[in-house]
Order: sequence, then C-alpha cells, then structure tokens
Amino acid sequence: MIFRQAMFVLKRLLPFILILLTYDSFRGIADQLNTNVNYSFPPSIDRWLFGELPTVSLQSWLWHGHVRWYDFALYLPYLLHFVLPIGLAILIWQTKQSYYWRYVVTFTVVSFAAFFTFLLFPAAPPWLASDNGHIEPVTRISSDVWHSLGLTDFPSVYNHISPNPVAAVPSLHAAWAILVSIFVFRYYGRKWGALSALYPLVIFFGTVYQGEHYFIDVVLGVLYAIGAYLISPYIVRLLKKPALHIWSRHTRGRSQAAKAARIRLNHSSNTRSACR
Repeated sequence: MIFRQAMFVLKRLLPFILILLTYDSFRGIADQLNTNVNYSFPPSIDRWLFGELPTVSLQSWLWHGHVRWYDFALYLPYLLHFVLPIGLAILIWQTKQSYYWRYVVTFTVVSFAAFFTFLLFPAAPPWLASDNGHIEPVTRISSDVWHSLGLTDFPSVYNHISPNPVAAVPSLHAAWAILVSIFVFRYYGRKWGALSALYPLVIFFGTVYQGEHYFIDVVLGVLYAIGAYLISPYIVRLLKKPALHIWSRHTRGRSQAAKAARIRLNHSSNTRSACR
C-alpha cells in the first residue's frame, strides 16, 4: 500500500521534476552557446537607481572580513532554491489538486523564459564582475560561508552544481521565491501568505548583499515571475483542450464499440432462437 502511494506521488511529481532538471541542463549550456558576456549593463542600472552599487554599500555595512551568524541565515534560504518549490508542489497536489497544473506551468514558463534570456544576454553577477576588474571589490560571501564549514574548494563544487556563472539576468532565485509566496497567498490565505513573504524578502536582500545578484537582476526576476503567473491560466486552458478532445473521442469510441458489441450479441441471440 505504501509502495503504491509512493509510486503514485512519484508519477505525479515526475513531470515537474523533469521540467526543472531539463531547464537546469539547458541553463548549463547557455554560456557555451553565447560567450559575449555583459559586465556593464546591470551595474550601470544599479548605479543609476542608487548612485552606487547596493552590493558594495551592504557589504561595507555588514561584511567585516569574516562570517557572522546572519551570513548563514541569509545563505540558507538561497540553498532551498529547488527544495521549496518541489515541497509546495507536493502540498498543492495533496490539498489543492485542481490548481496543481497551473503551478507546474507557471514554474515551467518562468524557467524557460529565463533560459532564453541567459542564452541571448549572458550577464555576470557582481562577484564575477569584481574578480575581472569591472567593478569595485566585492566579496563572494557564499565562498566564506562554505569555507567556515570546512569546504575550502567552493568554486569547483559550485561549478558542478551550478555550471553557468553568467546566468544572472534575471535572478531565478528571486523569481522562484516570489512565486512560492504568491501561490501560498493565493491558495492558503493571508496568514500563511504573510509568513511565506519572508522567504523572497530574505532572498532579495541576501543575493544582493552576498554578491550573487545586482538589484536589477532581482527586479527582473520578480517581473518574469509575475508575467508567468498571469499567463499560465491561458496556457493551462490551451493544454487542456486537446486533452479533453482526445478524452471525448476515446470515450465516444468506447461507447460506440460497446453499442456495436451489444448489437452483435443481440443479433447472435436472435439467430440462435430462429434456428431452434
């Protein structure tokens, strides 16, 4: 019984997981297809908005050359990038099943929209722009977080789990985080929605402070997410129409076959009665 339930859950979640894995594989080759990396546009927008880079300002305020407790607190949600969307997918499937495919379609749309942006406009995050001398010095705080945990070769490990270092515009961490909160608000009410809003807020602040994204990357990630959320109902309806058409043809065919079988059976019975 437990095994059957586990298999049923796996089958229901498998399309969602495969979509995310396919997107992540595509993202990993985007920088190989277009090597013209942009280092100037995102920091120029941030400077136009704030006068100076928010990452530099936040690090001058909070970063003191060594990891503090809030660096762990800000980086942990960053690591939940895949975990929380899949967890919420399970919850929606179990409790709000009629909305499940809208959730899946929304994440699919925003992910592949981001992929095509990465492909057409590869852009460096602050830490990489700093390493290459395009902006003032910025510390990649995530490296120090991992170093404090005993992982001294963080860049090599990161290149395996996130193989595209120039997939910065838009911030998909911001996009997925805001979608998680939007769906919690939409399906589970204001109380849980308000609590879930802490997640994207921490992501927005943490990714900018820790040198993973510019502010404009976060803004574009949110806009991509809202666009995907708004367009997803139309896509779901379009996808359902062929499915309903196929199902109606299937059921109509079955009913016609059953009717034909009944006619043949009645004809055979009448024939036997006549022979007697």
